[in-house]
Amino acid sequence: MRDSEDRRDRFLTLYEQHYPAVLRYAARRIAPDAASDVTAETFLIAWRRLDDVPALEPLPWLYATARRCLANELRGQVRSDRLHNRMKDEAHIGAGRARSEVAETVADRLDVLAALATLSGKAQEALRLTQWEQLDYADAALVAGCSVAAFKVRLHRARRQLARALAVQAEQAGQAEHARPAGVAGRRAETPVRLKEEHS
Repeated sequence: MRDSEDRRDRFLTLYEQHYPAVLRYAARRIAPDAASDVTAETFLIAWRRLDDVPALEPLPWLYATARRCLANELRGQVRSDRLHNRMKDEAHIGAGRARSEVAETVADRLDVLAALATLSGKAQEALRLTQWEQLDYADAALVAGCSVAAFKVRLHRARRQLARALAVQAEQAGQAEHARPAGVAGRRAETPVRLKEEHS
């Protein structure tokens, strides 16, 4: 009886401490209405496999489990649908800000998301784990299911690919700007947002 209570208490602590982080992880990768389902499935698995969940650093394990749940959820969806959902999310998030700030922020973020969408799935995940989730190499490699050395190589390549994609966007925006009639304002042609520098 006592073991059962200890197990329950441990799970409740795990849930209360890490549910928000897992929900954010899912919401950055899937439509908001499905993110809660993915998070719930992740913690259901955690409950069933509680003995496998690391006691000291459970979050990477939870992210890895959520990643597999996301893969099941996303199977059969096309990439353009996912990008479209994220575009709507960004517009919704910025709705409470001043109109000019909203336009600037959303446009910048969408440029990065559009460039990110041209990368492979593994490259996108490497960037998201380090830049959005702020995981170090060891934890990110655990979530990605590869060695630390392999993850570092993957991340380096992903950053180069993203930089090239952003440069192409800037060039195309510049060409479109020059093609506009005089006096018609267009979007600026500079590279909009840079991911933060590599952290250890």
